[in-house]
Amino acid sequence: MAGLLYLLEEVNGLTPQEFLQVFGNVVEDRPDVARHVAALRPFSGVEQLTDTALLYLDTLSLEGKEEVLRCHPDLAGRLAEEGKLTAESAGEQHAAGLHKLTPEDKRDIDQLNKRYKEKFGFPFVICARENKANAILLGLKRRVNNSKESELEEGIQEVKKICRLRICELVSL
Repeated sequence: MAGLLYLLEEVNGLTPQEFLQVFGNVVEDRPDVARHVAALRPFSGVEQLTDTALLYLDTLSLEGKEEVLRCHPDLAGRLAEEGKLTAESAGEQHAAGLHKLTPEDKRDIDQLNKRYKEKFGFPFVICARENKANAILLGLKRRVNNSKESELEEGIQEVKKICRLRICELVSL
């Protein structure tokens, strides 16, 4: 997850293609966010850059927000088992300890992920870097009982936390 930190001046000077390469996955598998943000440069600070990405998420339609959530992988799911997560997601899930689940917890999270996705039409999203495996499992157990409207809002709030952390990992403060 940790890599090259860019100075804000460097970020402002990137070509659109370079910007997309660097920031194309600040929202999981959604390069449209980076394209939107790139078009609004220059930024006076990291906070303005981050806020621009977060505001873009806020302005999406309900369908657009659902699409954003559907781009996220299941936590501790098949893609993780097969080593097919994005580098960012792999590091975040590893930091949360999802690779060390007990067989019982793995079974529970798989069943809850399935139930959640069947109910809402998108996967459970939580900022893994701000939670450990046990808290993620408890959150999934709690949130699977929410309304779709509530989960759409909570899921997008979690995406925004992930986005903020990913940007801060790329840009020197």
